[in-house]
Amino acid sequence: MDLPPDLPERVVCSIQAAVKYEVPANILLAVAEKEGGRPGQWVRNANDTYDIGPMQFNTAYLSGLAKYGIRPEHVAQPGCYSYTLAAWRIHMHIRNDRGDLWTKVANYHSYTPHLNAAYRADLMRKAARWEKWLNSRFATREVTFQIDKR
Repeated sequence: MDLPPDLPERVVCSIQAAVKYEVPANILLAVAEKEGGRPGQWVRNANDTYDIGPMQFNTAYLSGLAKYGIRPEHVAQPGCYSYTLAAWRIHMHIRNDRGDLWTKVANYHSYTPHLNAAYRADLMRKAARWEKWLNSRFATREVTFQIDKR
């Protein structure tokens, strides 16, 4: 099913990236909403790093990705690149970090416990809203398969 062309970039890109990296779409949409960035946006942090673009990807993480040709201007640009990169990073947090799902996803924002907890709580509220939105617009079905054992 093709997505309707009138859905905003944030929704289309978040869903595509969520599917690619097996991150629940409602969670990636919640992170995108929470981050609230815009293409071309650079926000300076107290620790002299910057949060860049639509998903406010931190430059501290970009330094390790430079060897793969990933540069800040790629993350800042319009389009799905920043959502895909964020979904990859969230997938890695889910796969490698300790804690429950929500704490792992909130590590996208911070590993500092009190900052993580505040982000996590807001993220859970936003994800619940996005789950309702997705369920009202995209029919899904559980399918079971019987294997013929003849």
